[in-house]
Amino acid sequence: MNSHGPAYDVSIVTSGHDVADARLHRLVGAFVRAGLSVEVRGLGDVTAGPEGAASVVTKDRGGMVARGLRAVSSPWQARGRVLVLLDPDTIPSAVVAKLRGRALVVDVHEDYAALLSDRQWAYGVAGRLARGLVSMSTRLARRADLTVVADAHVPPLHARDRVVVRNEPDHTYLPPLSKPDETPRALYVGDVRATRGLFTMLDAVAAAPHWGLDIVGPVSSIDEPRALARAGEADLAGRVRWHGRLAPAQSWALASGAWIGFALLDDTAAFHDAVPSKLYEYLACGLPAVVTDLPRQAALVRESGAGVVVADAVGAAGALNDYANDPELFAAHRKLAVSWSREHAEDSSAYDELAARVAVLARRPR
Repeated sequence: MNSHGPAYDVSIVTSGHDVADARLHRLVGAFVRAGLSVEVRGLGDVTAGPEGAASVVTKDRGGMVARGLRAVSSPWQARGRVLVLLDPDTIPSAVVAKLRGRALVVDVHEDYAALLSDRQWAYGVAGRLARGLVSMSTRLARRADLTVVADAHVPPLHARDRVVVRNEPDHTYLPPLSKPDETPRALYVGDVRATRGLFTMLDAVAAAPHWGLDIVGPVSSIDEPRALARAGEADLAGRVRWHGRLAPAQSWALASGAWIGFALLDDTAAFHDAVPSKLYEYLACGLPAVVTDLPRQAALVRESGAGVVVADAVGAAGALNDYANDPELFAAHRKLAVSWSREHAEDSSAYDELAARVAVLARRPR
């Protein structure tokens, strides 16, 4: 514990996440509803931090060395009785900090080992080091006071106390249903890179001349030059709008008037069995989803009838053109999106149940 003693019930600590991250906002909202004081330590603009947090402390992202230093130091600088960790590289240092009387909650919101296959830097020496760190951190996560995973298949599969808290939408930052814009518009919200469908989206919209595209989220530095060049070509010029990283409420405000949401993930180890949180949010906003044929996200779209499953950019362009040319088809899929979301989507209860568990840890005698 740092020398000033505990000042907050909970410290959410991240070495790599921006404080605008949607899951971080959902966690803070649940903790605040449970009457807990929350400190957030992360990256980015303090003003994009979650509403209700008692303290938001941010640092510049920097390079890998800077991240490593944050991973070691942040758990010790945090002043909460409970440490909630969002990244594997913070776990080793936090495990030691736990010996100073704090409870430890690890939020494993992705399969980190599989995710490395989606990172172009994760090869050679750097890749071996990263995989070693993930393996060690996964083992340590099993010993946390509480291990939270974002889906049933996400490791560690066995832990001392493991709970699944999926990325269900928080309706407090989703806009009310709105009339679609006169000009068809597609929306993408999330991490922006090739394997998450960046160039598939661009090529699809290029072949659907009546459509515009709003892209919300940080663009991979590796993919950005090519993406900007592609968006500036004659068949796309003026139809793609880049919004960068926004806080959740600002991100989803762009769903007002949009027609569809994209989830054109590549079939990688990280995404094959995933259901991206944006898919639930699209449907809740009344946006039919255009998705690639990965098992779970495709099954959701087929079950709901609220969208189209496609193989590639050609198929996605066909879906966009079909919607633009057939208002009744679009209206039917939009209605099914709203209906499915209201019938199936969970409310915030999983987050509130987690917050109740964390409250017990925060009030446990040291």
